[in-house]
Amino acid sequence: MTITPFRIDVPQTALDDLEQRLASLRWPTQVPDVGWARGVPVSWLAELVEQWTTSYDWRVIEQRLNQHPQFTTEIDGQTIHFLHVRSRHDQALPLLLLHGWPGSIAEFLDVIEPLTDSDEPFHLVIPSHPNFGFTGPAGAGWDGRRIATAYAELMARLGYERYGVQGGDFGAMIAPEIGRVDAEHVVGVHVNAATVGFIPLEEVSEDEQFTEAEKARLGRLQEFMSDGNGYFQIQATRPHTLGFALADSPVGQLAWIGEKFHDWANPAGSIAAAHVLDHATLYWLTNTGTSSGQLYYEAMHSQHWPTPSSVPTGVANFAEDIAIRRYAEQVNKIVHWAEYEQGGHFAALEVPEVFVAEVRTFFRIVR
Repeated sequence: MTITPFRIDVPQTALDDLEQRLASLRWPTQVPDVGWARGVPVSWLAELVEQWTTSYDWRVIEQRLNQHPQFTTEIDGQTIHFLHVRSRHDQALPLLLLHGWPGSIAEFLDVIEPLTDSDEPFHLVIPSHPNFGFTGPAGAGWDGRRIATAYAELMARLGYERYGVQGGDFGAMIAPEIGRVDAEHVVGVHVNAATVGFIPLEEVSEDEQFTEAEKARLGRLQEFMSDGNGYFQIQATRPHTLGFALADSPVGQLAWIGEKFHDWANPAGSIAAAHVLDHATLYWLTNTGTSSGQLYYEAMHSQHWPTPSSVPTGVANFAEDIAIRRYAEQVNKIVHWAEYEQGGHFAALEVPEVFVAEVRTFFRIVR
């Protein structure tokens, strides 16, 4: 039950090692003039590596994270790292914020202050998932249900009897699960970048009528399945094999997740280089490039699939999201549905003002 204060303090030797590895990198050969069709171009990555070696400073993001109270606690045999930022307002609603892959707690830095200090305040709990960041590698079996159960225990341990949950990407799989395992205490679940439980998992019937927006989302889903999910299949089947490259090469780590920060943004490539480098460096320094991929393996080998939930649920579809309401309603109690023409997969990072307004709008319904 112990909750221990935590502070990020990466040894300088780890940063020196990163610098040395970057100084001795070997570039791959590539087919010329094909752009992004076959993956990350050397020209794009070379610009990022140049910034990594000449102007990027890890201590900046480390200091930003350390401005917020952080803690660790052991649950189900796993040490969990989390930010716990309480509002100065007593009436604030406790809210879990859950990142996805290849994200981290750093995604939420620009939304912490506006969510905690407003007329509709929140006490924020922002965990690093098992196998991610400063929580670090976990053993087998940490699927979405097990993580959800651990987070329900975390909120109880913090003394919160009534709370909300918000999640994107894998966070959008874990958040509804928390509503299922702790429905007595969860007042509402809000998701973005939602997939499993919010999209068709089988072939769509030709008889169904779709709006133009829904057709566009189905098109993005089909494109993803045919040309964009190679990373998913590798991490869901052979994460250990991939892991040798991610653990031994910082440029390999940067390329592996940098591609997603480029492709999944709206517009593509619009996320600042510093944010991409923040995440690549965090994954590198914590050596969680390999372990974070285990979440895909666990998800595809889990016995737990979404079941009907009675918890009020809100969905935000940002410009690149693919959730479709009729499928979401099959297992979720949808009470709020919003669609945006801006923002991408990393909404809290890309459009923090819109993200904050959307979160407030939903939880205004269920407070």
